[in-house]
Amino acid sequence: MTISYSIKLILTDIKRFLVVSALFFCALLQSSAANAISEISISAERIEHAQGATKNTTLNLDLRDALPKLSLRSGFKAKSSPDWFQLKFNCSLASNLGSGRCSEGLIKSTHLEVPFSFELDRLSLNGKPDISATLTLNNANYSDEAGLHATEKFNGKFKLALQSMARGWAWQSQVDWLSGEVFWQPFYVAEGGHQLQASGTLNDILLNIDVARLQVKNVGGLDVSGQLRLSDYQLLSLNGSAPSLDLAAAYPLLLKPMLEKSALSNIEVGGKAALQFSIKNAELKSFELDLHHIDVADINQKFAFYNINASLPWSYDEPKEIMFSFDSGELLNLPLAKTNIVATVNRFSLTSNNIRLPILDGALSLSDVSAARIANQWYWHLRAKLEPISMADFSSRLSLPRMDGTASAEIPLVTYAGGRLTTDGSLQLKVFNGAATVSQLVMQNPLGTTPKLNADIALRNLDLGALTRTFSFGAIEGKLDGDIKQLELQNWKPVKFDAVIQSSAGRYPRKISQRAVENISSLGGAGAAVAIQRSFLHFFEQFNYQAIGLSCKLRNDVCTMGGIASTPGGYVIVKGSGIPAITVMGYNQTVAWTDLLARIKRVTTGNTIIK
Repeated sequence: MTISYSIKLILTDIKRFLVVSALFFCALLQSSAANAISEISISAERIEHAQGATKNTTLNLDLRDALPKLSLRSGFKAKSSPDWFQLKFNCSLASNLGSGRCSEGLIKSTHLEVPFSFELDRLSLNGKPDISATLTLNNANYSDEAGLHATEKFNGKFKLALQSMARGWAWQSQVDWLSGEVFWQPFYVAEGGHQLQASGTLNDILLNIDVARLQVKNVGGLDVSGQLRLSDYQLLSLNGSAPSLDLAAAYPLLLKPMLEKSALSNIEVGGKAALQFSIKNAELKSFELDLHHIDVADINQKFAFYNINASLPWSYDEPKEIMFSFDSGELLNLPLAKTNIVATVNRFSLTSNNIRLPILDGALSLSDVSAARIANQWYWHLRAKLEPISMADFSSRLSLPRMDGTASAEIPLVTYAGGRLTTDGSLQLKVFNGAATVSQLVMQNPLGTTPKLNADIALRNLDLGALTRTFSFGAIEGKLDGDIKQLELQNWKPVKFDAVIQSSAGRYPRKISQRAVENISSLGGAGAAVAIQRSFLHFFEQFNYQAIGLSCKLRNDVCTMGGIASTPGGYVIVKGSGIPAITVMGYNQTVAWTDLLARIKRVTTGNTIIK
């Protein structure tokens, strides 16, 4: 004889549903008619809970086979979600229900499929229950509609042991991530081998973590202890220590995803780091980061620092001294020598009297350095002085034509606020026996992936002889002035400027070679060079000139060209004087910026082609 029981409930608490179900099952199984029962089914139309609700919930126990089968069907909706989804739970139980084993479990919904097995290793119901259980996930898959979170073929184990105490529970847990891929924006982990072990106590008020150790494969371990208040889930305390982290493994896994929009988004890094921190009442109170023999190199060769060693402590309550050093490095291909930096950090501000960064045969000295973080934004200012550096070494390192002389500068004040860098004063360089002055310098996002620069540049009394020899342009004797107004660079490429270069005022020799004439004419279009080749002027090696001038107004990747005077057919670039004399005309009044750059490259490398 077989008997089937069914009961329908409408409850407002999931705990009541579980209690009623457990008592009902136990009563039937202990009854004298248990051997005749073939199936037990309990259903509830709706169950309410503070975090969500279920509907059409059915719990079924099938006793017809040797191993009983337990199944659950339910609609579920989280409190924060407007949508319902379906949960399915199927499980085969061991014949001894006191040590239950579920070997064919499944939780499934639209975006979730979790095959699992469950084993209740120990269960005691004699007044003070002790529970030990293991949950194993087998090729679990999950994805959300937005595509921001997903797991694929996830395999893992979760072990939990509970022991009753006078006030609450003592617990131990272990989580093993065995294999599978997980994407949890912005983090992506392609393989397992990670483990978390923890133990502590639990009562109605607090979750205490006496000790927990997270071991991340190839990266290192993190030990923490802390306390969580259950009424509002506030973190009352958390203390952590990671004595040895491998940055070569930690960077692509943990650091790079958080640095995508910074200057550290594409680097190679090696070395070890150690970290300690303390959190109280959900606020960071202190930390100390130590770096040991770190090498950092930008893959795009913008910067590199070698053998970094640092002690970087911080405290909310008291000032700390930080130390940072590296043995060598490069910044935009400029070599950096051994550098030591000492500063004081006081809560959210940093100060340093002097920082000296050796560059080539000179140095960049920073003084009165002060920085503060206010409302999640950095603000800082400093004074800067560039000690004389050799322009010959400087130009060689940047793969520029060789320049003679030295460069030096002094800026009274540099200010950075909200991603914007400005200068109070001018940067002056001594080049080609003249001077180049940079003023109104403003940079936005200078260390980011898309920096922007605005400035005005004034060139005065540049030696045309030294300049043209440097760039293989053809010989010109004289002096040159220039003004580049409203210069705007985006990602270090010009997108806007008004530029004018012309002969300096005053008396000085003014000679120009035939090759220089050809190169100048190629910048403004065909004309003068062809005229030279067809006339007696091609017998002369050089000519006299009265003035030289060329202008470019760049907008929307198009350069509007001009010279020292306009004519019906174009503009004058070189105005001749004396005997022999020659006048060079320009005929292209608008030129694509990329085409003009190509022309400049040809004439400065000695490969002039007149078109």
